[in-house]
Amino acid sequence: MHSEKKPADAFGSLTANTAAGLVDHSSVAQQVSAEEWALRVDLAAAYRLVAHFGWDDLIFTHLSARVPGPENHFLLNPLNLMFEEITASNLVKVDMEGHPVMATPYVTNPAGFVIHSALHMNRPDAHAVMHLHTPHGQAVSAHANGLLPLTQTAMAIGEDLAFHDYEGIAVDLDERQRLVADIGVRNLMLLRNHGTLTVGETVGEAFLRLYFLERACMAQVLALSAGSENLNLPNPGVAELAARQGSSGVKAIANGFAWPALLRKAFRLDPTFAT
Repeated sequence: MHSEKKPADAFGSLTANTAAGLVDHSSVAQQVSAEEWALRVDLAAAYRLVAHFGWDDLIFTHLSARVPGPENHFLLNPLNLMFEEITASNLVKVDMEGHPVMATPYVTNPAGFVIHSALHMNRPDAHAVMHLHTPHGQAVSAHANGLLPLTQTAMAIGEDLAFHDYEGIAVDLDERQRLVADIGVRNLMLLRNHGTLTVGETVGEAFLRLYFLERACMAQVLALSAGSENLNLPNPGVAELAARQGSSGVKAIANGFAWPALLRKAFRLDPTFAT
């Protein structure tokens, strides 16, 4: 782990750093590599799609992506913008201490930095990290039994799901160690009494896992509204079989089929995300 700083130290210089001048958004594409620009477009599309599906929480929660290269920089949303305002150019590139590495008029959310930097710093495969506060995700995160094997979607992701107990608003850098320990090698997490989280080697993988987790949580809330005594549970061994089937196809489905289709949808909804 990197040396720990208090949130005030990590973020106290953000205002000073950003006061130097506003970003000329038209030039960002010329300032970064082609690989980074493509990543920015994908991540901005994910923000727009989260807003489209109604998963956003005003300006709160975060989607991030690690920038290609040895510098360990990653992209995060500006604190003051709604998700439907995110573009490839206004994403903030920060280092692992939370400091912007390009001129920007924006600041980022310290809680977003703590959660996302923990996984980017310690999971080499966690190139994309997505965290939401949806009502259905929060409801299931607060349920004592967590995600139940009530639907095909829930069963397909059940064995790839981890849990992390709530410790308060995530501004304590020490929490990063516990987040990393709790998720281990899994790719989805319920942050207890808080929300949902996924990681992926690509934006598409993390988004598809997020979609599955959100759909499973929504179905569980709806099913339990009829009373737990009326639930039909799968036969023994079926949930485990579905988990094996689900884990084997996520990467191919996400990268080859689902994300390209979602990206086309984002362009149909509003192509300005790619500017």
